[in-house]
Amino acid sequence: MDVFRCHDNAVALARAAADHLAGRILDCLGRADVCRVALPGGNTPAQCLALLAQASLPWERVHWYLGDERCYPAGHAGRNDVMLEAQLWSRIDAPAKNRHPMAAELGPEPAAALYSEEIRAAGRLDIVLLGMGEDGHTASLFPGNDSLGDTRPAVPVHLAPKPPPERVSLGLVTLQAATERIVLVAGRDKRGALQRVRAGEQLPIAMVGPLLWFTDAEATGEP
Repeated sequence: MDVFRCHDNAVALARAAADHLAGRILDCLGRADVCRVALPGGNTPAQCLALLAQASLPWERVHWYLGDERCYPAGHAGRNDVMLEAQLWSRIDAPAKNRHPMAAELGPEPAAALYSEEIRAAGRLDIVLLGMGEDGHTASLFPGNDSLGDTRPAVPVHLAPKPPPERVSLGLVTLQAATERIVLVAGRDKRGALQRVRAGEQLPIAMVGPLLWFTDAEATGEP
């Protein structure tokens, strides 16, 4: 069953989500040697991750994966790993080998094949942090796209309705298998999709499985 936690604004949402993530990472490391976390792109997650970087955690035991990546050249400003480097990875004391970027510069098919092997080697992800688009997409799994039916751990994405049209994403099966799934949703432009999900519509974000939602009042329409 989904759980919704609504906050006054995006800043409060980011702080609450960062505190929750830090606690869940510590819980995971109390049971296992490493914690495997998949991260999204986007503005709302960026705020959360910048706050998470301030936490005092055994960062050398946390491995970071990507929920999706855009097929731009390495280092392109539009790539998710560039944001993650700026907001989180460059701010914590952790070895570079703990970062597992997607080689999206190779193109959707080769990058998905390589990342599928990476995910198979990792096993089940402990925490998946997600965002949601105005159309209800998550990671790079868009409504009606063939990638939704692809059962590989990581999937190529073609004809995405947002630029760039070629992407790589964790597959739905990988997101569904994660121990915990968290989604951050802020802003009035997400309200329509959130209402559709709460009404039971099977948008991609709803297909992921039970979620812990961190939302703000703009997204929920609540005062």
